[in-house]
Amino acid sequence: MELSFLDGVLFGRFEYYLLGILFFCFLIQLYFSLFVHLRLARLRIDTLSENARKPLSVVICARNEAENLKQYLPLVLEQDYPDFEVVVVNDRSWDGTEDLLKDFSKQYKHLKIVTVLDGERFIAGKKFAATMGIKAAKNEWLVFTDADCFPASSKWLYGMQQPEQEDTEILLGYSPYLKKRGLLNALIRFETFFTAVNYLSFAIKGMPYMGVGRNMAYKKSLFFKNKGFAAHMHIPSGDDDLFVNAHAHNGNTGICIHPDAQVWSEPNTSFGAYLRQKKRHFGAGKLYKPKHKFILSAQIIIQFLFYVTLVVLMCFKSTLYLALGVLALSIVIRCFIYPRILKRLNYGDLKWWFPVLDMLLFIFLVFNGILSIFVKKVKWK
Repeated sequence: MELSFLDGVLFGRFEYYLLGILFFCFLIQLYFSLFVHLRLARLRIDTLSENARKPLSVVICARNEAENLKQYLPLVLEQDYPDFEVVVVNDRSWDGTEDLLKDFSKQYKHLKIVTVLDGERFIAGKKFAATMGIKAAKNEWLVFTDADCFPASSKWLYGMQQPEQEDTEILLGYSPYLKKRGLLNALIRFETFFTAVNYLSFAIKGMPYMGVGRNMAYKKSLFFKNKGFAAHMHIPSGDDDLFVNAHAHNGNTGICIHPDAQVWSEPNTSFGAYLRQKKRHFGAGKLYKPKHKFILSAQIIIQFLFYVTLVVLMCFKSTLYLALGVLALSIVIRCFIYPRILKRLNYGDLKWWFPVLDMLLFIFLVFNGILSIFVKKVKWK
């Protein structure tokens, strides 16, 4: 009898502690939703100014991208901007990229070709190619994109040009993925959406921590003043997010999410390729500043604890309805915020699947984190 009573007391305390963890996680989740991400939903998007202020250089690194360049490079070269050049770095390609670029250069005089060849002193990786492209660029303001991307409109460069504020040295753009059939495509787009929501919202909040190389810009002088990618040249990825993480701050960073200034990208079509891509990104994240790693890790841990405690509490009759109530409130609040941002970031079709994709994304992030512990070697194409 006494043992049974003691078991009941201990069991009650266990439920009490779990409820405390659940409510704590819910409050932290609420903080990120209402005080960080909501900033992006409320951000005023001004019309693009078609007054070009300064010349700029577009830098594209390409490795065996002949088909993509043939399809998308003209859309970059034919931008409606008065003074710009396009620097394409042919990084050891063998698929006909060289001949294709030579043909383009006959038609487009503002195309500059930089060729990287294999050699004894060659440093493999995209960062070396990007450094060569930056060195070859003649203008101070550099706009970056990839060979498998295309601008949303002919006004893209007006949105990504150097802002009027001279102290702005970095401009973070946005690059959604094209819609395809299947669950994998929905997951890729949803993961990209939340990554964008996070880095754009924190930039608005005054804590920029990353950008994506498919659509971003910064000053050439900032690159060389900080010795380029020297601090993380040994990491295969990070030519975009690690550079921003190291050198962006509240006083020198802006964002642009205007629909005409976005850059669309081709998504991975196989789960294996997507995992390899995320593995590269995960490896770069280990070198983020401590405060940024803490915040990003806390988000994942809080989500993990929220769902785990929720499932456990739903197993007991005494806490089932309370747990369901917290879950319902969480979904209602987030469904009020994120579908608005989904529409703003060109993923409006995903709003009906938001709760399901949110849980699937959490499972994928945990799986990818575990996988990254065992799979160490990654490379750029």
